[in-house]
Amino acid sequence: MLFDMPLEELKTYLPAREEPADFDQFWQQTLTEVRAFPLQPLFEPVDYGLVTVEAFDVTFNGYSGQPIKGWLLLPRRRKEPLPCVVEYIGYSGGRAFPTDWLVWSSAGYAHLVMDTRGQGYSHVRTGDTPDLEPPGSGLQAPGFMTKGVLDPETYYYRRLFSDAVRAVDAARAHPAVDAERIALTGGSQGGGITLAAGSLEPGASVVMPDVPFLCHYRRATDITDEAPYNEIVRFCKAHRDKVDTVFETLSYYDGVNFAARSKAKALFSVALMDMTCPPSTVFAAYNHFAGPKEIRVYRYNDHEGGGNYQTVEKVRFLKGLWG
Repeated sequence: MLFDMPLEELKTYLPAREEPADFDQFWQQTLTEVRAFPLQPLFEPVDYGLVTVEAFDVTFNGYSGQPIKGWLLLPRRRKEPLPCVVEYIGYSGGRAFPTDWLVWSSAGYAHLVMDTRGQGYSHVRTGDTPDLEPPGSGLQAPGFMTKGVLDPETYYYRRLFSDAVRAVDAARAHPAVDAERIALTGGSQGGGITLAAGSLEPGASVVMPDVPFLCHYRRATDITDEAPYNEIVRFCKAHRDKVDTVFETLSYYDGVNFAARSKAKALFSVALMDMTCPPSTVFAAYNHFAGPKEIRVYRYNDHEGGGNYQTVEKVRFLKGLWG
């Protein structure tokens, strides 16, 4: 059902942003610390029986110099450095196998898929990157949404968003990649990471977040009972005295605040029956997005969003920009 605002209201929904005064300073300092560690990207050829695509097992150093896995997929027939799509994965998913990620290389682009630290427990797509959690991250509800949430310094997504920026650095380090043409994409959690990395790494000139998660946390926790937002609700239900602290931390990680800083070209997608990432939370990020933007609306879809239809839209979008 259409449980959120009518579409005409969504198009103009521009909530006030809950943003800490030191937001930019926090992220500048974080990335300075992260980039103090050498990137050390490794691209090891792997054979998964693919004929038209060349696959590489990727390792690079992310947050705190910790190793992050991924895949790099390249069209075997190429004459010059290629535009690259860096892709981030939805909640619980991992990098799985190169055979899961053939669209972008088949369309003629380089494609780097970043594994998600500590996740990859999905039965569909498993992962290979542990979260080497720092000590003292404290109380949490089951899952990742409240892991270290009582302090912005220890919050799980500080590590993950830092990894995402370093994934762009890793992609640009490969000689087959045109470092001036980098696009970011992902669905759900991957969409939220796309918004964060696209703001924090200005070298990414295109962002394509699908049904993005990690946006407009206050409203999300008020209007949906679905996971993963309900992890925050469960934590606040138990720790009544820590609600303000929780949302203060989350304000450093809100896709709405990242969107307001981004100058990339953007193609969003939203589903109006999405109970996982309610449409008003997506439109909050979209309407605040500072760069040139388009959005595709799927009226009768839940969190699957546009699915393959949106994949076609994204390929067309990039072809219109880069050929």
